[in-house]
Amino acid sequence: MRVCTDPDFNNLLAVLRRDVPSRPTLFEFFLHEELYRRLAGTAADAELDEFDHHRMLVKAFMHAGYDYVTLHASNMTFPAGDMQHLASHSMDESAVILDRATYESYSWPDPTSFDYSRLDVIGRELPSGMKIVACGPGGVLENVIQLVGYQGLSLMMADDPELVEKIFDDVGSRLVEYYRIAARYPAVGALISNDDWGFSAQTMLSPADMRRYVFPWHERIVEVIHAHDKPVILHSCGNLEAVMDDIIDGMRYDAKHSFEDKICPLEEAYEKWGSRIAILGGIDLDFVCRSTPDKITARAQAMLDRTAGRGGYGLGSGNSIPYYVPDDNYFALIEPAIAGRA
Repeated sequence: MRVCTDPDFNNLLAVLRRDVPSRPTLFEFFLHEELYRRLAGTAADAELDEFDHHRMLVKAFMHAGYDYVTLHASNMTFPAGDMQHLASHSMDESAVILDRATYESYSWPDPTSFDYSRLDVIGRELPSGMKIVACGPGGVLENVIQLVGYQGLSLMMADDPELVEKIFDDVGSRLVEYYRIAARYPAVGALISNDDWGFSAQTMLSPADMRRYVFPWHERIVEVIHAHDKPVILHSCGNLEAVMDDIIDGMRYDAKHSFEDKICPLEEAYEKWGSRIAILGGIDLDFVCRSTPDKITARAQAMLDRTAGRGGYGLGSGNSIPYYVPDDNYFALIEPAIAGRA
């Protein structure tokens, strides 16, 4: 494992502006706890308070070669029912808003009541050249589905579309305010709007319903972030081909993250959309898990070669680095970018 200590956020900023960075640039949404501790040199059994955990993340991201650290701007959430921590679970398991009565009794969070001071405290401690990329507490559609359930939302859209609009408005307006607050902080260099929208074959709602309920709030999220002259990344899983024009021309996102080979291989996605929106990560997670390190490094290097001189690409996985990704495979993925610094 090579340890890096030379972050320069201008490289990621160049990628997000579809320019050519001064060196190969890495992007990952998040890793996993054991890997964070290994990268940061933190003992596996070390007890960390919230701020020490943020400091560990800074070290881990820097030592791995990233020019930023991803942090939630605050602890804001939309409280919902408990879900079993299983590989597969019902998308209705957490539902707490079932009808107008339960909607009226729900206690909505106030974004302004949460503590965002980590963006200042950790921001002041960042190594030179490093910035925070602030992510959200889930997105508009994700939180609505968590509160209402997927089947519940489908039925409610047919039975009471006015209530559906109210719920989307309550979630969306609070996320707009969350991002408005986060974007003000000088240490925040960019923001991630994380909201999964699709299955492998299609969007979770029809494109027409996505445009009616979901996209207007994403337009406002992008607007409040752009008002602070900062770029915003859409992290969204699933097959979004039917709405890519909305993402690029309507919502005006600066970058798209999360790709799967079975939906649209990274190389194809870059050729289709890379001239209009930055492409981040994309080396399929299943490929990273199952392939040998030399094959992973070869594909990563080929992607860097493909995008050299064209810009708008940050190397990373198709989604994230969960615990089941072998460490050697992860290091094989980032190796070409690290080697490119020599």
